[in-house]
Amino acid sequence: MVNFTIQNVLIAASDDYAKVDVQIVNGAIAAIAPNLQVIGTPIDGKNKLLLPGFFNAHTHSSEMWQRGIMSVLPLELWLAELYDFAPLDPEQVYLSALGTAVETLLSGGTSVVDHLVLIPGLELETIAIATRAYREVGIRAFIAPLIQDESLTAGIPSGESAQNHEPYFRSTTATLEIIEEAVRQFHRPDEGVNILVAPTGIQLCTDALFQGCAELSDRYNLCRHSHLLETKAQEKLAQQKYGCTAVEHLKRIGYLSDRTTLAHCVWLNDADIAILAETQSTVVHNPLSNLRLGSGIAPILKYRQAGVNVTFGCDGASSNDSQDLLEAIKMGSILHNVTDSDYQHWITPRQAVEMASLGGAKGFNLADKLGSLTVGKQADLVLYDLTNLSLLPRTDPIGLLVLGRPSNVVDSAWVNGKQIITDGKVTTINVDELRQELFNRSQWETKRKSQTVAQIEAHYRTVMGL
Repeated sequence: MVNFTIQNVLIAASDDYAKVDVQIVNGAIAAIAPNLQVIGTPIDGKNKLLLPGFFNAHTHSSEMWQRGIMSVLPLELWLAELYDFAPLDPEQVYLSALGTAVETLLSGGTSVVDHLVLIPGLELETIAIATRAYREVGIRAFIAPLIQDESLTAGIPSGESAQNHEPYFRSTTATLEIIEEAVRQFHRPDEGVNILVAPTGIQLCTDALFQGCAELSDRYNLCRHSHLLETKAQEKLAQQKYGCTAVEHLKRIGYLSDRTTLAHCVWLNDADIAILAETQSTVVHNPLSNLRLGSGIAPILKYRQAGVNVTFGCDGASSNDSQDLLEAIKMGSILHNVTDSDYQHWITPRQAVEMASLGGAKGFNLADKLGSLTVGKQADLVLYDLTNLSLLPRTDPIGLLVLGRPSNVVDSAWVNGKQIITDGKVTTINVDELRQELFNRSQWETKRKSQTVAQIEAHYRTVMGL
């Protein structure tokens, strides 16, 4: 492992900045102070800002193949359209995982949480391919195989009409067996690859699946991931299924914990928020997909005031159409200035940076190892070029990074002390070849509404009173 010293670099210090040297030894931060002795390779940090790497704490890598083409629809209808596309093949899984990793890294993320869509019948192969892609790039990967045990139509409230849903093609037991085998084969935290248990959400999962995942989580010390109350329809569905809120129900069946991250969390009430705080669950804020799908504005300021840990995610590239983490952080910060007139509750740029880094580390039980520039923590680091035009003139570097529209500002990045970006370029894979492959395997097209989507839409509009 290469040791190095970043010299004369700017870091955040209290309410100001400091110029320091940072020594990295055996993949960890060994010292932070001015004028340190150079250990290993010297890195010029002049006119650069050093921050801990951010977490892209919720995405779906395979959705890259539908970016830009999905209709302007709410989630339930958007999902029906997404299911209409041709099934994934293994090469698409590989290329889109590479692309997701690269875009995350170039926007300040050193960790990615992939709620990975599995190819039916090739579930373990899908996980293996994504694992290979993330290892090749070198990003820290949290692979959360997306699982369900109910059919798509079960995700919409029935309303006044009785609904018959086709049984899901794979049993709950078989699904849990796949996840357990994935843990055995691929869960290697010390090597930067983590497997999570990840039922998609209350709308498409039985209690048996949630409880089975919680048992696997406890047995193998795994983190838990899920969507939660992304839409108003899901709030209605929870009341229909459980006679209480989804949060109350998940607490009752033992799914919430300090190892649980929950994406979206738009439609929660004050009692739900108190439960998240009590169980030390983490909210992953996905502001861009929430807006793209018309899901709503999550009450992030309420979460923070209640002591709930919050971090950021891009969500999949067909409900956000981007994996620009800095864009998600900006939107996830300033969006809430319109939800609370008390500006003292608004999210500052420094708070946003802490949410994106330490907030992610806390959510995945790694706050003692990642998320801050602290001696002893692993060196997941990003160096930003403060001479870049989008970070000028010289005012507040973190303010410019979060509130501006920074582009091509990542100069260097390291994961566990291994350099992955040098001079603004990913060095572990050939990005030009990746671009060419993504171009060659796709074509310009438009999407037309299928009969299946039209049928689901008619029921959805009735149930939602549209």
